[in-house]
Amino acid sequence: MALTSPKTLETAAVQRRTVRLLSTAQLLSGVGNGATLSIGSLLAVQLSGSSAWAGSVTTVLTLAGAVSALPLAGLAQRRGRRVGLVTGLLAAMLGAISIIVSAATGVFAVLLLGAALLGLGTASNLQARFAAVDLAAPEHRGRSLATVVWAITIGAVAGPNLIQPGAVVGEALGLPAIAGPFVFSVAGLLLAAVLLMIGLRPDPLLLARRLAERTHDGGGRAGAHAGGGRPPRRPLMVGFRAVRSSPQAMLALTSVIAAHGIMVAVMSMTPLHLQELVSGGAAGDHMGHDGGHAMGTDALVIIGFTISMHIAGMFALSPVMGWLTDRVGRTQTIVLGFLLLAVAVAVAGFGQQDPVLVTVGLVVLGIGWSAATISGSTLLAESVEQSQRVMVQGVSDTFMGAAGALGGGFSGFVLSWVGYQGLNMASGVLAVAVLATAAVALAKLPASRLSSPVS
Repeated sequence: MALTSPKTLETAAVQRRTVRLLSTAQLLSGVGNGATLSIGSLLAVQLSGSSAWAGSVTTVLTLAGAVSALPLAGLAQRRGRRVGLVTGLLAAMLGAISIIVSAATGVFAVLLLGAALLGLGTASNLQARFAAVDLAAPEHRGRSLATVVWAITIGAVAGPNLIQPGAVVGEALGLPAIAGPFVFSVAGLLLAAVLLMIGLRPDPLLLARRLAERTHDGGGRAGAHAGGGRPPRRPLMVGFRAVRSSPQAMLALTSVIAAHGIMVAVMSMTPLHLQELVSGGAAGDHMGHDGGHAMGTDALVIIGFTISMHIAGMFALSPVMGWLTDRVGRTQTIVLGFLLLAVAVAVAGFGQQDPVLVTVGLVVLGIGWSAATISGSTLLAESVEQSQRVMVQGVSDTFMGAAGALGGGFSGFVLSWVGYQGLNMASGVLAVAVLATAAVALAKLPASRLSSPVS
């Protein structure tokens, strides 16, 4: 019987502790994202006075996440995961404070500033999933990544449902009711940052790098091959070149980008569509300066429930998707994800007049995103060399954020042009295109690899 070395046991213990810490931090920080997704479009319409700006908060948040992904990856490359993650969380905390200030002052530009700073927190949360696989054994990478993604469920689902409790807190603090949930966001983000700053030791990336150096050099001197030192001068080009060198990495990157763009485009316009559907009028006609009371409690409750169920779909089944990724295969789970995305937009689009069908569509949309993102991220992390991994992950998050920004930015125009059903159908075309690409890649795999988790 093969014996496990003490060093292997020590690394496994550090990995388990790392996943627990990252999961707890994700849970705490998830409240900020949940509140922003459910209230952001409504607050943008209220402060700007026009429904044309409904997607601006989501757009700015995702664009900021995209722009900051590579700098945060570079910071992690130099200083480790702990410093990179904490920096993003502290910036997001300042963003939540800025959104509170915008609601209190009615200044639209401050709202956008807050959304941009929250985008750094989104980039930090995305990189946390990669931190979970720095030390993971190959057969457990999907599970480790999925566990950290799953942990955001409680906070993210709670966010949209904190609208009414947040209103009570906001009024008690002399703030507009709609600003109340962001008080919880500030507290959660601060706690998450403190937890990682104190507890994430040893740093998983730095430890993985040292282990790689010992393996390569037989325990001798450190080498540049392990990915240490300063990041390259043109990280985007260097990282994308590494992705292009691997067909599997290209499929993984395409899957992650497309899934996120589809999800954000449909999700960001759903609150506005539900408001019009439930209230029976244009969005701008129902927003009052009191933080949303003029639009009706029923609409707020339905919007909060729908978005929270969507976020539950995104994260609650993450362990299942991680298990499928490890046991069934990376590419197979990507195919499943895009099949679910296609079904989701069909249900939401053709059922646009029924809030129940819209909610069902949003739940399936979240599940499809989960399958495609977890399997794609796992495949990407193992399809490039250790020395290229951090920069490639930064490239992935940059393009993922850019896709979300485009989806959120153009979805408002598409909604006003062809309606909610047209927005879903356009998203469906993209889902089917990537589904076909992944299916072709799966069909080309040798029979001997179809049962392999890395296929």
